[in-house]
Amino acid sequence: MVSSRLDIPESDVVVIGSGPNGLSAAIVMAQAGSSVTVVEAEESIGGGARSAALTLAGFVHDLGSAVHPLAAGSPFFSTLPLGKYGLAWIHSASPLAHPSDDGSAVLLERSVDETTKSLGTDAKAYQELFTPLLNNWSTLSADFLCPVGIPKNPFALVQFGWHALRSAKTLATRRFRNEKSRTLFSGLAAHSTLPLEKSPSAAFGIVLALAAHAVGWPIPRGGAQQITNALAAHLESLGGRIFTGMRVNSIDQLPPSRAILADVTPRQLLRIAGPRLPGFYRRKLENYRYGPGAFKMDWALDRPIPWKSQDCFRAATVHLGGTREEIELSERLPWRGSVSEKPFVLLAQPSLFDSSRAPEGGHTVWAYCHVPNGYEGDVSEKIENQIERFAPGFRKGILKRLVTNPSQLEASNANLVGGDINGGAAILSQWFFRPTIRRYRTPLPGLYVCSASTPPGGGVHGMCGYQAARLALKQLF
Repeated sequence: MVSSRLDIPESDVVVIGSGPNGLSAAIVMAQAGSSVTVVEAEESIGGGARSAALTLAGFVHDLGSAVHPLAAGSPFFSTLPLGKYGLAWIHSASPLAHPSDDGSAVLLERSVDETTKSLGTDAKAYQELFTPLLNNWSTLSADFLCPVGIPKNPFALVQFGWHALRSAKTLATRRFRNEKSRTLFSGLAAHSTLPLEKSPSAAFGIVLALAAHAVGWPIPRGGAQQITNALAAHLESLGGRIFTGMRVNSIDQLPPSRAILADVTPRQLLRIAGPRLPGFYRRKLENYRYGPGAFKMDWALDRPIPWKSQDCFRAATVHLGGTREEIELSERLPWRGSVSEKPFVLLAQPSLFDSSRAPEGGHTVWAYCHVPNGYEGDVSEKIENQIERFAPGFRKGILKRLVTNPSQLEASNANLVGGDINGGAAILSQWFFRPTIRRYRTPLPGLYVCSASTPPGGGVHGMCGYQAARLALKQLF
């Protein structure tokens, strides 16, 4: 039985979901002169780019994404006047620190040359890998943040692909001799949530390192919500309207429109449009694979994290994984239904650089590790043990903690199926054509998908929404 029609005005375009991709799609449509309505199931807008006082009053935490290299490098966001609406980027002295058990740390710096200073014998190998790619960043970023097509710089893209389509383990062991260099790259590649023995895990490590050198790994002043607020304000300046607290259970609930752009993953698309989709397409969606989930923790602290390595105070992002083998095991086990005793932890400490995140003297910390999709176990002690390992005394500063397991992540944002924060597994079969070979189009006229389950995939960059809206304009308008 279909729920009653939602109480929203008729418009040319309806966008389901107010995450960065949904808002980007809405902006593209509004820029073209279409009337646009955005419908959001939750009471707050933003999807994976939201912030709130999750622990104590005055302590601002990010519900999803916290550090935003792809937002800073987004070809679409760069065309928008987001600074006009209060979005300001903060860059830590170093984008990333990766500490070791000996008390030292490898730093990923804005400069390739500065980064090589902590890589010892691998300095030349690092330069030879990243300098040519960095010189072509502007065209490369446009190519790999877009669906498969005619590349702007074919030679640079082939050069990138030669390295990117390998496994991270292969690239790390063949390119680098120094164990710290291999560990640094493995931590970068682990953002893929793939086993690091699998292709194309190397692509994630390369892209994130390039982004650090080209645009940095900034944090938005005041939290990720500020990205969403700026996008929403710009949309409203173009005449777009946003309605919250309205969950779409069927597209039949929507008023007539020329196009529907759904910022949803295949599972939600089946729920809201399945009966009207042909069988072959439904089966494709049903076979879509989700990746491991995230187990997330937030802390309110009365002091900064007491890192053994002073270099860790230079970076807003810290990767916690002692060795390459340790990280590889941590990323392999979730695909086999278990969790490492020493999980690879991705940690952000924004309040070191943004005083608006906490009361005077206080700090906020955000961290997660990868676990099996839908995992119901408790990994909080393992995560805190990893932090204590590199920052003895960390627990003494905790005022309050919040633990969020994969099912709780999905409850707060239906797109995070089983806690998968990337909108689907980045396996090769879903690398170029996600969720199906149709990408943004569906067989239903006027219905498009614009979520992270479409190219180029996860990350706060808006390019999925941008590309889907451009296609809809071309085909329908």
